[in-house]
Amino acid sequence: MANTPHGGSLIDLIVRDAPRRDALVKEAATLYSLTLNERQLCDIELILNGGFSPLDGFMSQADYDSVVSDLRLSNGLLWPMPITLDVNAAQIKAGNIAPSTRIALRNPQDDTVLAILTVSDIYTPNKSREAAAVFGADDVAHPAVHYLHTQTKEFYIGGKLDAIDVPVHYDFVEHRFSPAELRAYFKKLNWTRVVAFQTRNPMHRAHRELTVRAARARHCNVLIHPVVGSTKPGDIDHFTRVRVYKALLPKYPQGMASLSLLPLAMRMGGPREALWHAIIRKNFGCTHFIVGRDHAGPGKNSAGQDFYGAYDAQELVAKYKSELDIEVVPFQMVAYVPESDEYIPADEVPEGVKTLNISGTELRRRLKTGAAIPDWFTYPEVQTILRASHPARSAQGFVVLFTGYWNSGATLIAQALQMSLNQGGQRPTTLLLGETIRHELSSELGFTKRDRDLNISRIGFVAAEIAKCGGAVIAAPIAPYDAARIEARKVVERAGGGFFLVHVATALEDCIARDRTGTYERAKRGEIKGFTGIDDPYETPTAPQLTVDAAKTPVSQIVHEIILLLEAQGYIGSR
Repeated sequence: MANTPHGGSLIDLIVRDAPRRDALVKEAATLYSLTLNERQLCDIELILNGGFSPLDGFMSQADYDSVVSDLRLSNGLLWPMPITLDVNAAQIKAGNIAPSTRIALRNPQDDTVLAILTVSDIYTPNKSREAAAVFGADDVAHPAVHYLHTQTKEFYIGGKLDAIDVPVHYDFVEHRFSPAELRAYFKKLNWTRVVAFQTRNPMHRAHRELTVRAARARHCNVLIHPVVGSTKPGDIDHFTRVRVYKALLPKYPQGMASLSLLPLAMRMGGPREALWHAIIRKNFGCTHFIVGRDHAGPGKNSAGQDFYGAYDAQELVAKYKSELDIEVVPFQMVAYVPESDEYIPADEVPEGVKTLNISGTELRRRLKTGAAIPDWFTYPEVQTILRASHPARSAQGFVVLFTGYWNSGATLIAQALQMSLNQGGQRPTTLLLGETIRHELSSELGFTKRDRDLNISRIGFVAAEIAKCGGAVIAAPIAPYDAARIEARKVVERAGGGFFLVHVATALEDCIARDRTGTYERAKRGEIKGFTGIDDPYETPTAPQLTVDAAKTPVSQIVHEIILLLEAQGYIGSR
C-alpha cells in the first residue's frame, strides 16, 4: 500500500517463507551481480523494509521523470526525491542487461545478496535537469549535484525488487527499528501521538528545549530520529552523535522521549528533502514531524549565497500538508536568556533583552582549540563525548608531506624534523621515506603515472590511519603529481588529521649538482626510465603550506620554520 496513513499497511518486501527465500538465493547465484555503493545500500534497506513506501524498487523512467518534474510518482502519489540505480555501459554489456533481466544486488560490506531486481527499463537521465529541478541549481557546490556529476554513472535502470535480506548492522543494534518494528514499539509504549525530530548533528540544550516544547504543544511523545547513513561531507560521525543522543535521553521528562536510528542517505535537498523526510517519518509511524529552519540545507552555493531560503522547506511542506497524513511542526528557534537562565522562543524575547548563542562553527573552533564550552549551551555529558571524539589540536594527529625532485634535500629535512619532534615527546612520530615505502609497501609498482599515483595513495592511507590515532607522520616521497597530493590531503583530513604540504623547491640543476651517485647522469643516458625532471614531469604544487630551498637555506632553519608552522596551528606546543 502506498503513502499509507499512520498505523496502516506498509510496503514490506522481506521474504519470510524459507523455501521461497532459498529459491531466490539459489537463483541469485546464477545471475549477474551488481555491488551497491554506500548510497544505494541505504536506499535499498529503506525500500525493502518499507521506509520508502510506496516504492517497491528503483524508479522506472516514468516515475523518475514524474518525480523530477512534479514531485509525484507516475500514479500521482506524492514523492519528491528520485531513488535510482545507476550503471555504466560496461556493466550493461557484461550483464546483458535489458528489460526483464534479473540482476542480483549485493551488499558491498559482506558480498551477500540483498535482493533480485527485475529490470523494467534502462534510460539515460538528464543530470543537469535533475540537478536544477530537484536541488534548485545545477551547481556542483551542492554535495548532491557534485555526486550526481562525478559519481553517478550514465544510465539508470528501474525495476521491482524481490528481497532476500536486509543489511546487517553491528552498531547500536538496540536502537535500530524497521518501520513495522517502530510502529509496534510505539504500540507497546501506548504512544498514540509521536513527534519526530530529524537531525544529523549532535544535540544540545536548545534542541532538547525545542523538542520538549513541540511535544507539549501537540501533546506528543518525542522520537529522536537521527540519520546514520551518509550525510553532508564533514559532518560529525554517527558513532559520536549517537552517544550524544543516548546521553541526552535522561534529560527528558520520564517516558517522554525515545531514540531510533534512520539509515538514510541524505541528499541535502532542502525543501524537497523536508517533504521526503516527512513521508519517511509517517511510514515509521510518527504523527508529527518537526521541520527546521533551512531544513537539510547544504550551505553556500558557488556565488557564496545560501542554496535555499530559511523557510523554503517549511513553505513547501505546508503546500502539501493535506496529502502528507502527518502534521508538520515548524521549527521554533529558541534563544538562551542569561538573565533568567532559560531558553525561550526567539520571537518571544522582549526587545533589549540579552541573548546568547554559539554557532556550529564556533563550537567546532572551541573543540579544536580546547576552549571552554559553557554549560548553558550543552550538557557536561555531551561535552565529554564531543571532546573525546574531537580532541584539541595539541592531541590531534597530523601529516607533513614533503615533495620535490629526487635529491632535493627532502629526505634529510624529514629525518631532522622527526628528531626534533621526538625530542619534544608529545606524540609518536612515524617517518615514511620514499625508498622505504617503495620497498615495504609498493615493491611491485613501477614508475608510470598510475603506479606513482597508487604509491602516493598508499602513503596517504597509512598516514591517515596513524593520524586518526593521534600520531604524527612525516612522509618524503617525490610525489610529482598535484592531483595525487591533493587526494592524499583529502584522505588525511577526512580521517581527522591535519595536513601540511612542504614543497622542497630546490632547483633541478642544484639537485643534479649535489648528486654524487651518478643517478641523474644514468637517467640522462636513458638507463633509468621515467625519472622525474629528466623524462617525466614534476608538477609544482599549487598551494603548499611552506616552500623551501635546501640549496639556499640550512636544514636546521627549514625544520624550525616547519615547527613554527605546526605550533601556530596548535598541533605542537603547550597542551
